[in-house]
Amino acid sequence: QLQASGGGLVQAGGSLRLSCAASGRPLSGYFMGWFRQAPGKEREFVAAISRSADYTYYSDSVKGRFTISRDNAKNTVYLQMNSLKPEDTSVYRCAAGPLYPGDYYYSPRQYSYWGQGTQVTVSS
Repeated sequence: QLQASGGGLVQAGGSLRLSCAASGRPLSGYFMGWFRQAPGKEREFVAAISRSADYTYYSDSVKGRFTISRDNAKNTVYLQMNSLKPEDTSVYRCAAGPLYPGDYYYSPRQYSYWGQGTQVTVSS
């Protein structure tokens, strides 16, 4: 089970750090991703990280502003979000999947386990 937290309301230019904690299974065995979905829009890839954190991937819309990281000892994945924009407003969900570097990390169908969402709202 994956549990996402850390969302909230922040002004444009502000920062938030999302966490995704796992229970019942070690995250170290999984590729991890963050996705977001705004009302009326399709689920959008945000960031992904390989098992040992030697590979990270970002969508063009967040590259340079967001950082994905993981602490396998704590069974937790993080998404540090800086320089937030109103268009970042969305429900953010973490996901775990049996991917390897080079797989389609940006496709939600590659992920087997999903956490519930955490709302991020950025005001202008």
